[in-house]
Amino acid sequence: MTAIAGPARPLPRRPAVRLTGLGFGAAQGGNLYHATSDETFHAAVQAAWDNGIRYFDTAPHYGLGLSERRLGAALRTRPRDSYVLSTKVGRLLVPSPQTAHRRDPEGFDVPADQRREWDFSRDGVRRSLEASLQRTGLDRIDIVYLHDPDEHWEQAAKQAVPALTELRDQGVIGAVGAGMNQSALLTRFVRETDIDLVMCAGRYTLLEQGATDDLLPAASDAGVGVVIAGVYNSGLLALDQPPADAMYDYAPAPAELIDRARRIAAVCEAHGVHLPAAALAFVRTHPAVVSTVVGLRTPVEVGETRQRAAAAVPDALWTALRAAGLLRSPDDRG
Repeated sequence: MTAIAGPARPLPRRPAVRLTGLGFGAAQGGNLYHATSDETFHAAVQAAWDNGIRYFDTAPHYGLGLSERRLGAALRTRPRDSYVLSTKVGRLLVPSPQTAHRRDPEGFDVPADQRREWDFSRDGVRRSLEASLQRTGLDRIDIVYLHDPDEHWEQAAKQAVPALTELRDQGVIGAVGAGMNQSALLTRFVRETDIDLVMCAGRYTLLEQGATDDLLPAASDAGVGVVIAGVYNSGLLALDQPPADAMYDYAPAPAELIDRARRIAAVCEAHGVHLPAAALAFVRTHPAVVSTVVGLRTPVEVGETRQRAAAAVPDALWTALRAAGLLRSPDDRG
């Protein structure tokens, strides 16, 4: 079986934390959109492990803690120093027995027996991390990200980051990060706070490269690692031919973006490359990118990702896409 993860790369600021080029995104382990059995998810983790993946990402938000519990159970028998685990803070899970008969309203097929409560305070961050340790059953978390602090800059920057950097400097955690679906505020975190890495979802992909305007140059200058998520833009780049009902940013894709994705797919096909393989390969070309996290649910999905990651993608493809006006130049800050 061919390994897909590639060699582990150290974070520029925290070289003791090394991420494999491909990371396992565990949102699906929280029953994102539909239910998955414990056995299927455990088998997916095993398949990822067999393919050399040693970076696993989760969050309390994913299935109201289900993803953390499942991922912890799947990793518990592995040597703790042989992999890197990240989770997130900012949403505390609070018991909600009055809504336990309902399903979670935020896209996860789990009972709504808890509610999410935004909290980037020093106390909230510590409580969240302690709860994550209990759910995973592991002795430490290697990377802790601020999770979607879009509307909470002041508290996240002034309380959460100092609380996490203190834990990092004490050796309790390995690195501090921020994860969002935008690049502008991530750039501000890079420039104004003491973080070690960022996770940017959807803003640096084969479809759009907005992060080249701000985040990627800022991260390169500061020595902050960049983890790319959302490489398929919520599914728009996940198939060889984008369908009319494709999703983009968790909603139906606009017609103009579907058309753009189809034109990109045509250029890829002319170079003998499948669109998802090109999407996965493209983000790895930027030197600031230390890992790419892909959401994985089943061993079959791991196998598909193995094939995509192993595909040969010629540099001529990027040249052709740029010539067609479908891909920005690495130095084009718009």
